[in-house]
Amino acid sequence: MEAIQPTVSKRVTLFITTLTSFFTPFIGSAVNIALPTIGRELQMNALTIGWVATSYLLTAAIFLVPFGKLADILGRKKIYTWGIILFGLTSLLSALASNAFLLILSRVLQGISASMIFGTGIAILTSVFPAQERGKALGINVASTYLGLSIGPFIGGMFTHYLGWRYLFVTLFLMSLTVLPFIFYKMKSEWADAKGEKYDYRGAAIIATGLFALMYGFTLLPSINGLILLIIGIVCLITFFRWEQKTTFPVMNVSLFRHNTVFIFSNLAAFINYSATFAVGFLLSLYLQYIKGFNPQHAGMIMVAQPLVMALFSPVTGRISDKIEPRLLASAGMGLTAIGLILFVFLGFHTSVAHIISTLVIIGLGFALFSSPNTNAVMSSVERKNYGVASATLGTMRLTGQAMSMGIAMLIFSLFIGKVKISPENYPQFLYSIRFAFSIFSVLCIIGVFASMARGKLRKNTSSSI
Repeated sequence: MEAIQPTVSKRVTLFITTLTSFFTPFIGSAVNIALPTIGRELQMNALTIGWVATSYLLTAAIFLVPFGKLADILGRKKIYTWGIILFGLTSLLSALASNAFLLILSRVLQGISASMIFGTGIAILTSVFPAQERGKALGINVASTYLGLSIGPFIGGMFTHYLGWRYLFVTLFLMSLTVLPFIFYKMKSEWADAKGEKYDYRGAAIIATGLFALMYGFTLLPSINGLILLIIGIVCLITFFRWEQKTTFPVMNVSLFRHNTVFIFSNLAAFINYSATFAVGFLLSLYLQYIKGFNPQHAGMIMVAQPLVMALFSPVTGRISDKIEPRLLASAGMGLTAIGLILFVFLGFHTSVAHIISTLVIIGLGFALFSSPNTNAVMSSVERKNYGVASATLGTMRLTGQAMSMGIAMLIFSLFIGKVKISPENYPQFLYSIRFAFSIFSVLCIIGVFASMARGKLRKNTSSSI
C-alpha cells in the first residue's frame, strides 16, 4: 500500500515541481523563436542552427536514466536540487556565449543538468500523491509545462525583438534562483526508495554511449560515419539490456519491459508522439520568419495557439484519466494530432495565418488528450520503488523522441538544402523540405495510434468507456 504524504507536503511539492516544469519548456520554446536571430548574429547555417536545440535534447536524453537511478539511491530531492542549481549556471553561460561553438557547448552542459530535473521531478510528484489523486496532480504539472510552452514563443519573440536573445537565458538563470529557496525551506522530505543499493556504473556508461551513438549517428545520415554510429548504438543498447538482466542492482529494471505491457507501449507511444511533434515549433518558427517575413514577436504570437490549448485542457484530461482508461484518451489524442500534422503538409508561400493557427489548435488539443493520460499510465503501472526509473524512462522516451524529431528535420535540411544559409534563393527547397518533414511526422503519428491502443487496460478490474 502506498504511503500518503501530509496535505501540506503534497501542496508544496506540487507547487515546486510545477515551477520547474514551467521554466524548462519555457526556454525551449523561446529559443525556437530566437533561432533565426541567433543564426544571423553568430553566422550559422541551417544545420548549425538546429544543433542549438538538438545538443540540449541529446545530452538530456543520454543522462536521464543514469540520474534517475542515482536519485532513487541517493535521494530524489538531492539530485533535483543540484539539477536546478546547475541548470541556472549553464543558462548564464549560454547568455555569455560569444560564438556558435560556445553556445552549443553551454547547451550541452545545460542538457546534462536538465536530465537531473527531468529524471526526478515526476518521480517526486508520484511519490507524494496516492494513485487516486495522481492523474489530477500530473495534469496540473503537465499544464504548467504547456503554460511554459505557451508563454515561451510570445516572451521569446518580445525579448528577441526588443532586448536580444541573450536575455532569455538571463531570465532562466533568475527563475532558477527563485525556485531554490522553496526547495531548501519548504520541501522537507527526501525520497530514496532504493537506498543502500549499489550503483550500476557499467550499465549507465553503456546506455549513455548507446543513446549518444544512436542519436548523433542519425543526424549524420546519409554519411558512412552516421551509419557506423547507428550500428554502434544498436549494439550498445542490445548489450545494455543483456547486462541489466544479470546484474544485481541494474540502473534500469528491464523486467518492466518484459512483463509490463502498459509500461512498454505507453513509453513507445510517448517516443513516437514526441518524434512526430517536437520539430513542429522549430519548423514553424523558421517558416513564419523566413517564408512569411514575420518578426520574432509576431511569429511568437501565432505559435502560442498550440501550447495554450495544451495548457488549458491538460488538467482536465489528467483528471479524466483517473476514471477512464488512459489508452482511450491518449489514442484519440494521437489521432487528432495526426490530422493536424497532415494539414501542415500543405503549407505554401500564401498559406493564411488563420489556417496555421487553427491547425495548431488541433495539434494542441490532440497533445493535451495524449500527454497527461499517457504519463498517468506509465507511472501507475509500476511499483513505488521504481518511480525514479519509470520517470527517467518516460523522460528518456520524451527527450529521445524530441531529439529524433529534430534529427529528422536536420536530415531533411541536409538532403534538400545542404550546409548553406537560408536565403530567398533557396526558399523553394526550404519550403519543400518543411512539407516533406510534416509528411514523415504524419505517418509516424498514425503508427503511434496503434502503439497507444496496444498497451491494454491499466485498470484490470474496472470497465471504462468514453
